[in-house]
Amino acid sequence: MSKKFKLPAVPKTTQKNVRFPNDVITQVEDAIKGTEVTFSAFVIEATRVALENLNETEDEDGRQSDAID
Repeated sequence: MSKKFKLPAVPKTTQKNVRFPNDVITQVEDAIKGTEVTFSAFVIEATRVALENLNETEDEDGRQSDAID
């Protein structure tokens, strides 16, 4: 049975202004150089992974980790 095609929904977004240390900006820009990935897409994915890791740590420990500075 084939999967029915659906037009993807564009997620709602909110603009946030975030200050990054210059060295972090340079590292992200170096990481995405030569790819089709935007700075925003990289930061969004990195944030999702960080939140997922944080949730896994909370599940394992039964409490929130103090690893975030």
